[in-house]
Amino acid sequence: MSSMFGKPRAGGERPPQSPLAECNVAILGCQGAGKSALTVKFLTKRFISEYDPNLEDTYASEELVDQQPVLLKVMDTADQDGPGNCERYLRWASAFLVVYSIDDRKSFEGCQRYLEVLALHARGCQRRCPVLLLGNKLDMEQYRQVPAAEGMSLASRFRCLFYEVSACQDFAGVQHVFHEAVREVRRQAEQSLPVQPLFITEERPCPPVATPVALPARHGLASCTFNTLSTVNYKEIPSVAQAKLVTVKSSRAQSKRKAPTLTLLKGFKIF
Repeated sequence: MSSMFGKPRAGGERPPQSPLAECNVAILGCQGAGKSALTVKFLTKRFISEYDPNLEDTYASEELVDQQPVLLKVMDTADQDGPGNCERYLRWASAFLVVYSIDDRKSFEGCQRYLEVLALHARGCQRRCPVLLLGNKLDMEQYRQVPAAEGMSLASRFRCLFYEVSACQDFAGVQHVFHEAVREVRRQAEQSLPVQPLFITEERPCPPVATPVALPARHGLASCTFNTLSTVNYKEIPSVAQAKLVTVKSSRAQSKRKAPTLTLLKGFKIF
């Protein structure tokens, strides 16, 4: 079941010939890491104190990342005991947020299993999906059990980005992480675009002797003259660099947002 949160960018229907680009982000982690709190904080700027740990759903919100619109879909997963039935999000997601709580070492150890599953999936998959490791509950610093250095070391081991945020207090930090996931997906898409090699023609210079060579006539046969011709070779030049996405400024109408449409989640208390 999919729910729509939020902040439509402009009034009226979008032209069918220009569909909105989509980015699917799956949030993974053990129970109690704060996955649902991060999701709702990003979509509504609110913090939830209670939620149903068995509730799994997908939400969508139109976002503007680097002045480019995108339909960001977020799957808030609800695995019971670590990674299980992973196919439902491995095939769906464009990027993954693996979340642990800095005040819970078990959640940090559990997220390593998710990173191993994603690494195994990446080896057998042609496309590479960005992975971001996220330490949540930065507001619980006084109860920290996982040093930031350990998080950075784990992220370096699996070659993923690393952030620490607070779903309770820091909307800007949470938003930055989701938008950075979109940027990483765009970078991967740029790198995977096929580039056709370009060819140029190079004409070799004629030999120094440009005079025609005449064969003597024999037994009444006409004489023949052969001219020396230049040859044409094709040389491949290096592929041009990938073009960056063009930044398009939004119109004034797009800057006027409609009033947020909030759909309460089952089992959530929103303050």
